[in-house]
Amino acid sequence: MTSLPSMIDPAFPLCELHRHLDGSVRLSTILELGQRYNLPLPAATLDGLRPFVQVSEPQPGVMAFMQKFKWQTIGMVNLDACRRIACENVLDAAAEGLDYVELRFSPLFMAETHQLDPEAVTAAVIEGIEEGRRLTDIKVNLIGIISRTYGAEKGWLELKALLAHRHAITALDLAGDEANFPGEGFVEHFRAARNAGWHITVHAGEADGPHSIWQALEGLGAERIGHCLSAVEDPALMDFLKKERTGIECSLTSNVQTSVVKGYAAHPIRTFLERGLQPSLSTDDPGISAITISDEYNIAAPKAGLTHEMIHHLQYNALEAAFLSTAEKKELIHKKQMPQEAKA
Repeated sequence: MTSLPSMIDPAFPLCELHRHLDGSVRLSTILELGQRYNLPLPAATLDGLRPFVQVSEPQPGVMAFMQKFKWQTIGMVNLDACRRIACENVLDAAAEGLDYVELRFSPLFMAETHQLDPEAVTAAVIEGIEEGRRLTDIKVNLIGIISRTYGAEKGWLELKALLAHRHAITALDLAGDEANFPGEGFVEHFRAARNAGWHITVHAGEADGPHSIWQALEGLGAERIGHCLSAVEDPALMDFLKKERTGIECSLTSNVQTSVVKGYAAHPIRTFLERGLQPSLSTDDPGISAITISDEYNIAAPKAGLTHEMIHHLQYNALEAAFLSTAEKKELIHKKQMPQEAKA
């Protein structure tokens, strides 16, 4: 496990709540699977492949950024590949020093390129996560995604694939093209998810206005909001988020790279903290953004104008907003504060 950088409190659990499994594929795995299965990769070396897979400058919007996912999913040729990618996600999260991570994935998105069965993909991902858990000391929960970009009808197919393995899933998310596929079309999907006992988190306020966040909260039952950037345009919404202690999953570098903010200093995370809201830090799609969670704490957060104290507060917020029981949170704290010799 890597040593924890100075901006991260080493005596408190390091948690990440917004990390896309299908946006966190190792560059080396893309290359290896591409060569093994004779896939049409744009380059034959890691250095040659990197500029096609990873973002090096801001893109002209969220959907332009998402074009990079083509190379994240190209290697998902069969269930073994999906299982491997899921396992490597856990190994990589542990190597970054995380104590707890919530990994999210869209089974339909992972299945689409090579026409796999979404339910079988879900099973393979779960198996890969379990393997990763056995090989590491990290705690992992899995979040299923309905990709709104496919529309509400296919959303039911995706939900069915996830519900077939409901006991291995902790929460449901709505992701994809927020501007063109509003949450109103998925109210019944999320009612079914809540009836299944799942937590709810929703991408909202990233590519649309505050009304999208309100709809996620009131129409879909969101307990946390992914990105939530446009909340700063609505003081009443910020008051509501503060009152309800709604977790906000902030991804600074991703938001700069998708051009939904003009730069780190323009990100509303400092405003959220100053207003008493509950933001935390996540990488979003580290395989595309070429970052680690440490980069977000040590590089991105200071660029966003956050003080050392504010950055520590983000770390505490992440544990508070995690989809864990009170007992599980206390266990993470206790384990983190144990003497090193007791952990050995």
